[in-house]
Amino acid sequence: MSERLSLHDILRDYGVPLATLGVVASQEDCLKLRERLMTVRNLSQGREQGFMEVNCTFYIDVHDIDRYLSGELPNLAEIYTFPEDIQKHVEE
Repeated sequence: MSERLSLHDILRDYGVPLATLGVVASQEDCLKLRERLMTVRNLSQGREQGFMEVNCTFYIDVHDIDRYLSGELPNLAEIYTFPEDIQKHVEE
């Protein structure tokens, strides 16, 4: 089971984020993703947790999907951006 940081925890530990991105999905998309993640967990006989890693590195696990679908969570995940996360690109 995953444990989410609350916005209060984020503010206390990291400061004020520049931006917050909430990740949402339709019920149909959630159910499809949940089925795939459960398959990963079942095929690995519980050695894998059935989570998905995305390039920006946040985790969505089966428990998050269940909580989102039940209305307990407002979104599947939140991504916080801080000044040190921003990389400047200079054209040469």
